[in-house]
This record gives sequence, structure tokens and C-alpha cells, in this order.
Amino acid sequence: MGRIYKILPRADWAAARASGRFEGSAVDLADGFIHFSTAAQAGETARRHFAGQAGLVVLEVEADDLGHALKWEPSRGGDLFPHLYGPLETAHVRQVRDAPLDAAGVPDPGPPA
Repeated sequence: MGRIYKILPRADWAAARASGRFEGSAVDLADGFIHFSTAAQAGETARRHFAGQAGLVVLEVEADDLGHALKWEPSRGGDLFPHLYGPLETAHVRQVRDAPLDAAGVPDPGPPA
């Protein structure tokens, strides 16, 4: 399945690291799952949902590591998005990188696209 990505505030990642798991953002908790994006979807997710927000990081996770709790469901424009039904164990996070704002104020989710 490949790598999937989660954009979140650095403070939320710090809290997750301290507890060993990320339970989800307010939006995730309201929707009942943790929202992820593929590499191809991450830029648009950053633009739509995180514009103007500084201090963000991008978590990189191997989709296969999440097992049956990860579901691919239609969302924006009918694209299938990865949704995790349960907490994200920090041990599953392969890489964490900063998501600095670009000139337009949109967080840059970083490499693979």
C-alpha cells in the first residue's frame, strides 16, 4: 500500500510521543477516525485544512503496519483516503518532518509527491 501521511501541530506530536500513541485531532475525534493522506493528496490536504498554521509536522507511516484498522474510503472528489479507526501507535511512525509555510502560507508536506 505504501506510505501515508498525517499533518498535525508539533505540540500534538510531542504529546503523542510522551504517551506512546496519537488519539487524533479534534476533527479526527469528531469523525471517528484519524485522517491520513497519500503523498499525492498531502499537498491539497495542507492547502485546504492547514493554510496559515505554523508549527506543523508531517508524520510518515507505512500503511501496511496499521493492519485492518486502516480503511480506504472515498472522500474529496471520490478519491480514496486512508482512515485509521483507532489510535496511531507512535512506534508505527517511520519519519517526522517539519511542514514550513510556503510564500502563500500553505504548509509544505515535504518530499514524496
